Amino acid sequence: QVQLVESGGGLVQAGGSLRLSCAASGSISSINAMGWYRQAPGKERELVASITTGGGTKYADTVKGRFTISRDNAKNTVYLQMNSLKPEDTAVYYCKADRVRLTWGYVFDDSWGLGTQVTVSS
Repeated sequence: QVQLVESGGGLVQAGGSLRLSCAASGSISSINAMGWYRQAPGKERELVASITTGGGTKYADTVKGRFTISRDNAKNTVYLQMNSLKPEDTAVYYCKADRVRLTWGYVFDDSWGLGTQVTVSS
């Protein structure tokens, strides 16, 4: 069993900053890529940013230059630093972990957290 728990969401004014964290727990041996997705009301879930085990990153065009993704492999934790927030960043932010391998060999292809709400007021 793998659990992903997000934290750090909240209400912030436009131009402000938030830092999201997502910790994966369980008998984890390794995790491939980790990422953040978001879903606004009435819209589809979209990729915000992802990071590989080696630190390679990918960002949605809408957040480039404002958001920074990082991870601590030893803690199985991924972070999202969000600066210069805009009202259009308002959404539920979800953490995702790809190919989580447990210590006894079982592999979960995709694991998701329950999400954390980010609301940016104008």
